[in-house]
Amino acid sequence: MKQIRRKPSYSGFTLIELVIVIAILGILAVVAIPKLINITGDAQTAATNGVAGALASAASENYGVRMEKSTNGSPVANCTDTATLLQGSALPTGYTITSASIANGATVTCTLKGPNTTTATFSATGIS
Repeated sequence: MKQIRRKPSYSGFTLIELVIVIAILGILAVVAIPKLINITGDAQTAATNGVAGALASAASENYGVRMEKSTNGSPVANCTDTATLLQGSALPTGYTITSASIANGATVTCTLKGPNTTTATFSATGIS
């Protein structure tokens, strides 16, 4: 009886398959890298908007508390006074508020400057 020899089976990837995978990865990298580079700027803008939202909320709550009882809360006569309304009584490092007077009972739009020239606005109401 004649023995049948089996061909040895090889496993692995062909050169064509490897080249195609590398080409696809290259295309994905070219598309994704520009989007990842802009994430830092978007994060800083979002952080500045978040701090501005906290300032607006603190100013609004302070106004309501102070209207209820004048010994509660803090007086606000300038946009910069709103920084003391935050927890810790100060802005986070790298943020500044543009100075603007606020008359008693008047609401003004204040400007917050954050890192890398990001800016946001918030409303504050003056109260003595």
